Order: sequence, then structure tokens, then C-alpha cells
Amino acid sequence: MTALLAIALTLVLAGGVSVVFTRNVQRQAVTLSVYGLFMTLLFVLLSAPDAALSQVVVGTAIVPLMVLLTIRKITGHR
Repeated sequence: MTALLAIALTLVLAGGVSVVFTRNVQRQAVTLSVYGLFMTLLFVLLSAPDAALSQVVVGTAIVPLMVLLTIRKITGHR
């Protein structure tokens, strides 16, 4: 279990760094969604199913979707 936790923490670290250093906003939203999946995996390994479920719904689906819709709305007015 410790090895799985170390792998999950490494994935979360790599995902966070990739979100920060992504320049294109659309790609950053997709990368944020993948980061949410890594966080979900970490929460499952830490035996926190309620936090994992919330992370799947909010962090993986809703937030990136809202970011992409906002970008589309803003670029449509220009």
C-alpha cells in the first residue's frame, strides 16, 4: 500500500506541475481534469470515498467544463 501511495503522490505532483506550466488555456482545462483524476485516485487510496466522489464530480467534470464554457463565451464576444 505504501508503494501505491507513493506512486499516487508522484502522479499528483506531476499533474499539478503540468497544470501550472501549461500555457494554452484550453489545454490547461483538460490537464486540470486529468489532475482531478489523480487526486481521486489518491483519495481512494487514502480511504476517503466521500472526498473521492466529490473530486470526481467537481474537480474532474464541472470545473474544467465551466472553464471551457467561459473561454468559449469570452472569445465569442470579441
